Amino acid sequence: MSIPTEPIGSIPRPIELIEGLQAFNAGRISMSKRDELYDRAIRDTIQRFEETGSPVITDGEQTKPSFATYPIHGFQHLAPDGVSIAFEDGHVRQLPRLTGGPFRYQTYADSYLRKAKQYAHVPVKQAVISASALSLLYPQKGIEDYSKEAFLEDLVREAEDDIRRCLDHDVYNVQIDFTEGRLAVKLDPTKQLLRSFIDLNNQILERFSKEERRRIGIHTCPGGDQDSTHSADVDYSELLPLLFELKVGNIYMQFASEKDQRKVLGIIKEHIHDDQKIFLGVIDVINPKVETPAEVRDMVILAAEYIPVDQLGTTDDCGFSPFGDDISTSRETAFAKIHARVVGTSLASEALGMF
Repeated sequence: MSIPTEPIGSIPRPIELIEGLQAFNAGRISMSKRDELYDRAIRDTIQRFEETGSPVITDGEQTKPSFATYPIHGFQHLAPDGVSIAFEDGHVRQLPRLTGGPFRYQTYADSYLRKAKQYAHVPVKQAVISASALSLLYPQKGIEDYSKEAFLEDLVREAEDDIRRCLDHDVYNVQIDFTEGRLAVKLDPTKQLLRSFIDLNNQILERFSKEERRRIGIHTCPGGDQDSTHSADVDYSELLPLLFELKVGNIYMQFASEKDQRKVLGIIKEHIHDDQKIFLGVIDVINPKVETPAEVRDMVILAAEYIPVDQLGTTDDCGFSPFGDDISTSRETAFAKIHARVVGTSLASEALGMF
């Protein structure tokens, strides 16, 4: 037995894919040519992922437009002027705004999973976007003939289906991306927004059995786009107590880039439930320096002072490229960091006497 280790999800896309998508959107290449680029990127990503020794992999989200918008890509009832998310370096990502209903996913995550499993030789996990993130699509002023209550009913059904379809296709586990957790506190310091997000996500999780929820996790981080974050200035103590109320078996949390790691570990120790496993981020994805296996090992050993080793796992702080056009980190750096996580976690398992 050893400490489990898993990736978060996204890997920077090859430059030829990014340029190819730009050409496709401009009408300069065909859909079949675009699909060839997609297939090449998936195959290369999976091969390189497996070469890191990672016991669990993803498809690197090579064909997702972004981690947040894949379900609605191509949906007709959208306008471009939705909620804006400002990052510390000044750049902004903007969500679309819902203009009508009924709300329906255009793409379900199992389509990515089924493609990846054609090429993978190890278990594949799948990331899905949280219902709480998608709830931000609904405008504050409302939509005529489509109430927020009706929208949320549709959203809960679609989000459940997104997870269930992955479980039905033999996914290793499903990871719900909840990067808006700390951001919710930043937008609303009363935490009412955060509480509403927790409640909404639990509405979906309660539709799954206890056994199924062991294969479902939640990922939290302060954003990670173009080597910048959107809510790292929000103290973890404002989020974590409520985060542990989510009815999931696994929690994947950014940790390596935290300045006061012992403080964070103390909060985890106080609030972790007996049936939850904590996958701590031991790789800082927005720092270009590649961690050494020894640095990863030492971070895991520190965590084991606070978290029982049978409830401890490792991961990366965030995906390396949650948005498809982000090239701030190279593919080579991403895979080098993943390899360091895998080796470092194994060294920690040995040092802790697990094998």
